[in-house]
Amino acid sequence: MHLRYSFRIEPTPGQRIALARTFGCARVVYNDALAARKAAYEADGSRIATGALAKQV
Repeated sequence: MHLRYSFRIEPTPGQRIALARTFGCARVVYNDALAARKAAYEADGSRIATGALAKQV
């Protein structure tokens, strides 16, 4: 049997700001990591390891 739960969050205005800031930072880091991987692949077909990528961005 599969159960399904539905949650709704209703953050306060201060929490909304903090969440927006957090997700905005995460998006920037993700986009930078993706750009680095694409550049490495296009340059010589190599793949950047996840650990090295985490240190880089």
